[in-house]
Amino acid sequence: MTVNFQYVDIDVSDTLSDLTTEKLEKLANKFEFLISAQVYFKHDDNDHDAGKICNIELSLPGPRIFATSNEKNYEMAMNETINDLTRQLKKRKEVYKTH
Repeated sequence: MTVNFQYVDIDVSDTLSDLTTEKLEKLANKFEFLISAQVYFKHDDNDHDAGKICNIELSLPGPRIFATSNEKNYEMAMNETINDLTRQLKKRKEVYKTH
């Protein structure tokens, strides 16, 4: 699975990219129909409590799956986004099983 990163208004972090790639590879091993992922890390200056945003869009057969989260740090945001994607992928896999 190919993973593309975009850092919007923040510095590029190899550590964050590696951690995200590792988690997405685990997801790809579990759900073999994944094709690619677009990962966006953004910073929202208006949100003083959180403001660290992670958006992930997964390409797979059928409609794309998208999740986003806004947390205190990027690691928490990335984990929350991947948890949300996992729930969506489980639902999608159930649809594939019935056909």
